[in-house]
Amino acid sequence: MAVTLRGAEELIPREDWEQKLARSEATGVPLRIKLGLDPTAPDIHIGHTVVLNKMRQLQDLGHQVIFLIGDFTSMIGDPSGRNTTRPPLTAEQIKTNAETYRAQADKILDPEKTELRYNSEWSDPLGARGMIQLAAKYTVARMMERNDFHERFKNGTSISIHEFLYPLMQGYDSVALKSDLELGGTDQKFNLLMGRHLQQEYGQEPQCILTMPLLEGLDGVDKMSKSKNNYIGVTEPGNSMFAKVMSISDTLMWRWFTLLSFRHADEIVKLQQEVAGGRNPRDAKVMLAKEITARFHSAAIADAAEQDFIHRSKGGVPDEIPEVTLSGAPLGIAQVLKQAGLAPSASEANRLIEGGGVRVDSATVSDKGLKLEAGQYVVQVGKRKFARVTLG
Repeated sequence: MAVTLRGAEELIPREDWEQKLARSEATGVPLRIKLGLDPTAPDIHIGHTVVLNKMRQLQDLGHQVIFLIGDFTSMIGDPSGRNTTRPPLTAEQIKTNAETYRAQADKILDPEKTELRYNSEWSDPLGARGMIQLAAKYTVARMMERNDFHERFKNGTSISIHEFLYPLMQGYDSVALKSDLELGGTDQKFNLLMGRHLQQEYGQEPQCILTMPLLEGLDGVDKMSKSKNNYIGVTEPGNSMFAKVMSISDTLMWRWFTLLSFRHADEIVKLQQEVAGGRNPRDAKVMLAKEITARFHSAAIADAAEQDFIHRSKGGVPDEIPEVTLSGAPLGIAQVLKQAGLAPSASEANRLIEGGGVRVDSATVSDKGLKLEAGQYVVQVGKRKFARVTLG
């Protein structure tokens, strides 16, 4: 129970889960624990791994975890938290994205003990007749209790009929897999409860649900998201991954420890006490950065990333940086930053210069009118972005 609740937002209902755990212990039969992810993008970031971490913790206790790839539900599109209809993905996009999900999940879950399933296995054979029978097991009134549907209807925003099918199909996954526990983010609560309802409708013992909080991104404000550019991708280079963890605030660090670290809870509490007693919080952050980097790469790469970070902190240039060849010398510094991929636009480049965040060959640039002649330069933006620019 302590492992289940660590970092969790809500366990519904707790007494049922206690009974399932007791029965599992008495009989030696592992519980079936399900997590479904729709392959709507080609890769995942560490915010997605919060629920995967919980799966691994329960897997290590001997339970059967099921990693479900929603290749069928991806064609519908999850309306959770949406104020518009999600554009559907093509079958080719879903297949391509799904192939990357398993490889990335294997970085956290034990692949030898993970049951991999695709919900097209039972959703495709359901057919039109089965879909109608399934839809008869839930009412429109109950469906409209969903916050996003309710708000969209109230605001006159369109809701397509197929969006009602999404929570029904996700719930039916629990019936097909006979799951005892389903995990998801807090934004998935309605869909997870649907699984309980449908299992009862089909004469099964209803699953419990465990919601996990949405991880705040690097800024410590918004949830981790690619659109917010506050994320760490699980396939990022080790040096970048380490440096990004080191950039988070000391306050956010402890939340990341709770949700991302595999260290025992008592060890984290002891570390907090040591920092409160005067130990440098940087020591704790290095431990977190190395643990996360080693998980997705290796211990050797994590050690090398730490040394690279120390080197850069002293004003050094990383051993491996992108090399870019540009033409048009003499070229204005704002255009150099834009064309080298160090700034999204010339106006943003000028803003970075005004903030003192741009260096050329270790010298801070203060003149927005600076023009670089033909030659080779090491251009730096902030602490982590570098490029070796050859200008002709």
